[in-house]
Amino acid sequence: MKTLIGITKNINKLLTWTSGACLVFMVLLTCANIFFRIVWWPIKGTYEIMGLFGAVVTAFALGHTQITKGHVAVDVLVSRFSENSRRRIGMFNSIVCGAFFVLAGWQMALKAETLRRTGELTETLRIIYYPFTYAAAFGCIILSLVLLTDLIQLFASDKEGPK
Repeated sequence: MKTLIGITKNINKLLTWTSGACLVFMVLLTCANIFFRIVWWPIKGTYEIMGLFGAVVTAFALGHTQITKGHVAVDVLVSRFSENSRRRIGMFNSIVCGAFFVLAGWQMALKAETLRRTGELTETLRIIYYPFTYAAAFGCIILSLVLLTDLIQLFASDKEGPK
C-alpha cells in the first residue's frame, strides 16, 4: 500500500512540475505576445499554443489536486452523516470517478491514435495534435490511479472499523 502511494505521489510530483513549467511558458508567451502586439505584430499561433499547453497543464494537475483534496466540494449534506456513511460515500465516489476517468483516458488515447494515424496538424503553426491528446489521456489515467489509492485507503480504514 505504501509503495503504491509513494509511486502515485512521485508520478504526480513529476506531472506537477511539468504542468508548472508549461504554465510558466504560457505566461511568458502571453507577455511576449502582448508586447509584440503593441510594438509590431502579435506572435503567430499563440492561441493554438495556449490551447495545447492549457490541456497539458489541466490534465497533469488533476492527480495532484485530488491528492491534496483541492477540488471544490460542497458537503453541506454529507457533513451531517456519520463517519462510516461518509467513508462509504467516499468509496462510491472513488469508484464512479475512477471508472469515468479510466474511460475518458481510454477514449482520449483512441482519439490520439486516430490523430497520429491521420497526421492531423494545427491550422496556423502546423503542430501535431496527438502528443497533447496522449498527455491529456495520461493525466486522466493518473487521476484514476490516485482515485484507486483513495479507494484502497478508504477500504483499509473501513476494515479497521469506525473511528
